[in-house]
Amino acid sequence: MTALPGQAPSDGIRGDTGAPGGTAAGGKKAGTGKKAGTGKDGRPVSTTNACRMCMPLGACLAFAGVEGTVPILHGGQGCATYIRRYLISHFNEPLDIGSSSFDESATVFGGEADLAQGIHNLVTAYGPQVVGVATTCLAETIGEDVPQILTRIRRGDAHLPEIIGVSTPSYAGTHADGYQAAVTAVVEALAGDEPGDGVTLLPGIVSPADLRHLHELAGAFGVPATVVPDFSDSLDGPIAAEHPRLRPGGTPLHGLARCGGNIAAVTLGGLAAPGVANAGELLHERFGIEHHRLPLPIGIRLTDDLVHVLTLAFGHGPAPWVEAERGRLVDAYVDGHKYLSGRRAVVYGDEDLVVGIAAFLSEIGIRPVACASGGRSGNLRSALRTAAPELADLEDLQVVEDADFERIDALTRETAPDLLVGHSKGYPTARALGIPLIRIGLPIHDRLGGQRLQHLGYRGAQRLFDQIVNTLIEREQSSSPVGYAYM
Repeated sequence: MTALPGQAPSDGIRGDTGAPGGTAAGGKKAGTGKKAGTGKDGRPVSTTNACRMCMPLGACLAFAGVEGTVPILHGGQGCATYIRRYLISHFNEPLDIGSSSFDESATVFGGEADLAQGIHNLVTAYGPQVVGVATTCLAETIGEDVPQILTRIRRGDAHLPEIIGVSTPSYAGTHADGYQAAVTAVVEALAGDEPGDGVTLLPGIVSPADLRHLHELAGAFGVPATVVPDFSDSLDGPIAAEHPRLRPGGTPLHGLARCGGNIAAVTLGGLAAPGVANAGELLHERFGIEHHRLPLPIGIRLTDDLVHVLTLAFGHGPAPWVEAERGRLVDAYVDGHKYLSGRRAVVYGDEDLVVGIAAFLSEIGIRPVACASGGRSGNLRSALRTAAPELADLEDLQVVEDADFERIDALTRETAPDLLVGHSKGYPTARALGIPLIRIGLPIHDRLGGQRLQHLGYRGAQRLFDQIVNTLIEREQSSSPVGYAYM
């Protein structure tokens, strides 16, 4: 078993850092042989179709979930264009992202003047309450001291709104890292200790439908939740007669002012590269509030954990509808187990979602045979073992961080699963191998409604469970020589 850098191999769950050809149980070679672009030690020296997106994309997504905030990228205009296109194609909602629009001279002499002009233009056009500044590879590579630049820009105009900067060069991390870094920067800049009686929820990258459900779960305890960030309205709102300059919704600024005075903070997921700070830990250190760190609540077991934490925090259980949803889900597990038992799946995507989905699949009788992510936290295997201890007993489970789709394709061919579970970028592999793809997470570019897919809570697990069972039934039905019409 190949360990991740700085981490000892864990018992039971095999893992590597993306290079094929690792040793499987029983001494057999895994993978399809030495991959093109690997060195003599088998470690990858190139990436083919990465299983991740860029760091500033995640930061823009986080800023889009804060009330009255418009993001701007310090760097080339193409970065903002790419990120807008990518996010719009998933959410099917317009998203404005400013740019300091580096040119050749700014690359040589620095882009401070361009950033100052860009911020002033953005403030004039949109009138935001907050400007979120994320850096790009270009600005970071030439050594721009963005914190000092922003300090000078603020000093030069006292009428500017709050400006929050975050360092997000793509080569330093993934979109999930940029998202977590931006969330922490927002909390550091805007969180206060005004008295509150609610809870601060800090989810990893989930859908607008999931964000709405987190509000519902907190409301089941009769208390408000401050969800940071919250793009449930800004990236999945009702149609409007006119396009508003500032997107509606977002975590209210007055809610952020109460984050330090709330009863507790709960991080849901939060796996990120070393050096990326966690907003929940920051709240605990600065304000002394209780902080819990849980996996994304997918399935019965992990949702039970969240409900338990909220029950302890508030001193009473949730409204009866929560228990009713749980009971219906248990009943569905019983009804559908015969269609799932012994099935195998390859799971890929953001680390937080991979952990929650793998635990859920194990819970319903499907055996994860490979879990892959483009993330580089170094903690994917340990997080899987914590969320679903039974996974540690699976000798053939392969866990791959810093994965690309060449590696995921090789894993899928090697393990011959019944299902692929991940986002749209896995479709070429699913099509080539004739394996059903259960689309989850970000991005979903080849189906409508990716922003409305619910994964979290008993309700989200119910939707996923029904989809998975029906997908497998449909596959069996379509391949049956008699084409049976009754389960």
